[in-house]
Amino acid sequence: MSSWKWLAFIFLNMTYLFGYVKSQCGTNGNYTSNSTYRANLNTLLSSLSSNMDSNGFYNASIGENSDRVNAIALCRGDVQLDTCRSCINNATLSILQSCPYQQQANFRDPSDWCMLRYSNEYIFGTLATSPMVYRRNLNNVTSPDDFYRDLRTLLDDLRSRAANGDSLKKFASGNRSGPDFLTIYGLVQCTPDLTSEDCSECLNQVTQVIPGCCTGSPGFGAFAPSCLLQYETNLFYNDTPQLAPPAPPPPPPISAPPGNDDNTTRTIIITIVPIVVSLMLALCIGVVLRMRQKSKQQEIYKSNTVESLHYDFGTIRAATNSFSDANKLGQGGFGIVYKVLTIDTYLSNILIDGEDTRLIFISVKRLSMNSGQGDLEFKNEVLLMTRLQHRNLVRLLGFSLEGRERLLVYEFVENASLDCFIFDPIKRQYLDWDTRYKIIGGVAKGILYLHEDSRLRIIHRDLKASNVLLDSEMNPKISDFGMARLFVQDETQGNTSRIVGTYGYMAPEYAMHGHFSSKSDVFSFGVLVLEIISGQKTNNFQYGENVEDLLSCVWKNWREGTIADIIDPELRTSRSLREIMRCIHIGLLCVQEDAADRPTMAAIVLMLTSFSITLPIPSQPAFFVSSRFDPEISLLQEHNSIPSEAMESSKNRSGNSTDASINDISMSDLYPR
Repeated sequence: MSSWKWLAFIFLNMTYLFGYVKSQCGTNGNYTSNSTYRANLNTLLSSLSSNMDSNGFYNASIGENSDRVNAIALCRGDVQLDTCRSCINNATLSILQSCPYQQQANFRDPSDWCMLRYSNEYIFGTLATSPMVYRRNLNNVTSPDDFYRDLRTLLDDLRSRAANGDSLKKFASGNRSGPDFLTIYGLVQCTPDLTSEDCSECLNQVTQVIPGCCTGSPGFGAFAPSCLLQYETNLFYNDTPQLAPPAPPPPPPISAPPGNDDNTTRTIIITIVPIVVSLMLALCIGVVLRMRQKSKQQEIYKSNTVESLHYDFGTIRAATNSFSDANKLGQGGFGIVYKVLTIDTYLSNILIDGEDTRLIFISVKRLSMNSGQGDLEFKNEVLLMTRLQHRNLVRLLGFSLEGRERLLVYEFVENASLDCFIFDPIKRQYLDWDTRYKIIGGVAKGILYLHEDSRLRIIHRDLKASNVLLDSEMNPKISDFGMARLFVQDETQGNTSRIVGTYGYMAPEYAMHGHFSSKSDVFSFGVLVLEIISGQKTNNFQYGENVEDLLSCVWKNWREGTIADIIDPELRTSRSLREIMRCIHIGLLCVQEDAADRPTMAAIVLMLTSFSITLPIPSQPAFFVSSRFDPEISLLQEHNSIPSEAMESSKNRSGNSTDASINDISMSDLYPR
């Protein structure tokens, strides 16, 4: 960097609020100087600088179990590669000096050119806004309201552009004219391993800091582990424009007879100008036609009807060897699922994300004749799934409908469903806390997408462990949308006399009165969280020599201060006990009896990703589940057909939630330190 840029950088920072912290050391554990974790950390950090690519991003892991180190390095999107590598190299030295024995640390270079974070916990593809640091210019603009209005317009545009970036880079910069002849320069960036939704959410949370501190400040920077935001009234980022193509060489001079210069020039103009105009016109026409053709192709792709996903029943039957038991993956309440090994032999290419892809494996769900899911539910699932795209939702590839036969063709998910692991005493050992926490977070993001972030507003109504599938990397994918309900834009709740779902996971207001909303899914999510942590089914919880429902037992232990007793023994030696206790707390907030007291999925995702948020004290959960019902059986029945004795039992067990809190201490005091 030239001397005048250094002087400008120093002068700029003199006008900023002092105390800008470049390192934050984690509190989730320490390592010793001769430990395996330390050796893994040194090895991983030493490789980051050389592995940075032209996009300025690199993430990697090394080690196993408690000695595993995960690291993310990111350079600001306008920084050149050599500068990026130099910055990361300095960061790896500084972070070890600032946090010499912590198993988790975040570092941001004072120049703001790069950031580095590492942790013994899983951090890839996970939204993290805490710890967040910011700094502001101590000066003030003369028209703060107008300045902030123009600033928000700029930041909203940059956030949208960055969030729509690809998996290699999520970065945007730009400027906008402000009041009093000012120009506002802005820059935003996310780690590219985030989804578009998470990137937008991260930048939105960072932007919300501005009104509380810095509305009239001409300069501001906020830095979270997963994203950053900066703006100034002078150009602070590299804004080198794209170089124009070199001009064509001038035509060779044309010799003319003496005295005929004017005629020669006129002849050249008459000859050359029409040619140039014709070429430009042809080029414009070609561009327009190309754009129209591309637009038409996109329109055809987007307007594909459900019929385009219809497959011939005979083809699917041949692929499954006439639905042979040898290809059977499992059986649920609505039918049997088969694995097809050689689908490319039987089916033509399937258009996915604009590319032709041969699928080696798919899953075929053959709905049983008496499943209770009729043509309405079948059509509902097809229509919904073709319009939903999220990493935590299983992808529908097609369907077949012939006579009474109804088939759904899904992407193949390698590790079957969550219940096959979490309720199996042998397989449960493979689910350490990092994996379970990833599953909890992924399911939360998938439900949030259904409730708020997709083009539709959807209530799943049958969220449970058997409807959460796990891929080869144990990422969760929510499945079975036959019972889902679509809300119109302003609709927040619905009523039905047709109760569908699974006892044990159903919210009380839905099971007893047919009232459902997004808070119904929140209740089911809370039950699922407590099952994941305890490793036991909600209606068959073994506590000592007694068998009782999970919610009753968790609440009793919560009140008595013995909540660690309900944690799966496989997790009780985990170093992340504080994180486990926090998830139990979140689960109890989700299963509160009054739906209005339950948090939204957006709030839950924030609670899971930001430990700086203080959790409220939960009230008593709804103990409405009767042991006469198997929680693994999905129901589709009229509301008035529920046995009266079951209803009475539900009412007697629900109790009163007004005396739920036994003290006023915050949950943070209950976490072991």
